Amino acid sequence: MIFKKILSPVVWGNCLGMLLFIVLAIVGAWYGTKSYTNHGEIIEVPNVTRIHHTDAALLLEQYGLIAVVADSGHNRNLAVGSVLMQQPKPGAEVKSGRKIYLTVNSGKGPTLTLPDIADNCDVYEAEVRLRAMGFKLGPKEYVEGDKDWVINVKCRGRVVNAGDKIPAEAPIVLVVGNSLTEDEQWAQDSIEAAMQDGEDYEF
Repeated sequence: MIFKKILSPVVWGNCLGMLLFIVLAIVGAWYGTKSYTNHGEIIEVPNVTRIHHTDAALLLEQYGLIAVVADSGHNRNLAVGSVLMQQPKPGAEVKSGRKIYLTVNSGKGPTLTLPDIADNCDVYEAEVRLRAMGFKLGPKEYVEGDKDWVINVKCRGRVVNAGDKIPAEAPIVLVVGNSLTEDEQWAQDSIEAAMQDGEDYEF
């Protein structure tokens, strides 16, 4: 009785149906995984640095890749909006649909905050402070005023004040007094007076 049930067409049909379902499920999963992971498909990442990021995105799209602007930087020798760096790097082997992260030139470089040095210190102290903070120093400009005293600070031809944001690559010009101090003036006047009186002084 049991053997008749086991050997009945209904049981065999059910078994074959289950077996067919399992086989189809395995084959479908294999092909699905292959399609999802782009099995066997390798794309060499093109070089998109130094071109505008919109052109870079179009080029990457032609390769089946996705451009993502992830960061910005500054290079004054390149056009604003051009790609400075990319990740993965050119020549890397990736699969279709991979995101390529781009660093784009913003056109704005780093800035430094100008300290309070105008009419607050002599030229030697000012130079030490500015260099320590990373400023670039241009040729000094001399005007009437106390000798070696910082009268003003200029950047790109205009006067700048404490707290102003200065581009790090822009040279700072210190406007320095070149007149004699009161003591130096007194000493010079004394010498001139002595010379007129015919007196001899030892130095």
